[in-house]
Amino acid sequence: MPAYLPPGAPALVLAVPGSGDQVSADVAGALAVENPQVDVRLAYLGDGAEGVAKQLSEVGAEREKGALAAVVVPLVTGPYSRVYRTVREAVAQSGIVAIVTDPLGPHPLLAEALHIRLADKELARADRMRLFNIAAPVDGVIVATAGGEEAARAAETTAVLLAARLALPVVAASIDSAPSIGDAAERLRRIGASKLAVAPYVIGPEADMTKVATAAEAIGAGYADALGAHTHVVQLAASQFGGSLDDLF
Repeated sequence: MPAYLPPGAPALVLAVPGSGDQVSADVAGALAVENPQVDVRLAYLGDGAEGVAKQLSEVGAEREKGALAAVVVPLVTGPYSRVYRTVREAVAQSGIVAIVTDPLGPHPLLAEALHIRLADKELARADRMRLFNIAAPVDGVIVATAGGEEAARAAETTAVLLAARLALPVVAASIDSAPSIGDAAERLRRIGASKLAVAPYVIGPEADMTKVATAAEAIGAGYADALGAHTHVVQLAASQFGGSLDDLF
C-alpha cells in the first residue's frame, strides 16, 4: 500500500455481496483506519448493477475525467461468478475507468485465518506442529466455500495449504452447489477420518451460514465461524488495492 497518494487518487471500492452487513463495515473501517490516505468506499451488490454503477459514477465525478477512478476489490475468497458479473456490469454502466481485482484467495494468509477460526472453536490446536502424543480434536477438515463449482475447485488450493498446517486431510466443498459438505464428508470417511470439522472459507456476506450449520450438524461435525473481518482479510484487500497501483504511484 503506498504511504502517500495524491489528491484524486483512485478510491478503494469494496464490492460486497448482499445489501449491508456488519462484517463488510468492519473491513472497510479497518482499511480506513490503517490507511488514512485511501478513500475507502462500500458498494453493496444487493443493489444490483445499476445501484453500484451509480455509486461508481459518483466516485468518478470526484476525479479527473479519463483517470483511473477506482480499484474495485470484490470481498470474496474465490471466483464467485455472480459477484464478478455484477461488478463488471456496474463498471461498464458507470463509464468510469476502474480496475477490478482478483479475489482475495487462494493465499497462505487465508489458510492461516481458517486455522485460527478452527482453533477458536477448539477444533484445531493453535500451534502448527502436530503433537502425536496428544489426541487431535478432529481427524479431517472440510473447507466450505460459496460461489458454485468453480469456487469450490479454486478452494482446493487453500485446502492443501490448510492440510499442511494441520497435518490432517482437508478437502474442499461448496455451500451452495456440488460437491456438497455431505459429499466431502463421505470422501474423508472413505480414507478413515471420522471426527470432522467444517471451516467456512467465506468472509460472511456471500454465504448463508445457517446452511453451513445445518450441513455440519447433518454429518455430525463441528464448525468454525466465517473468516469475517479477520486482520488477514483486511491485509489482503489492502494488498489487492496497492498492487493495482504499483505502476501508477
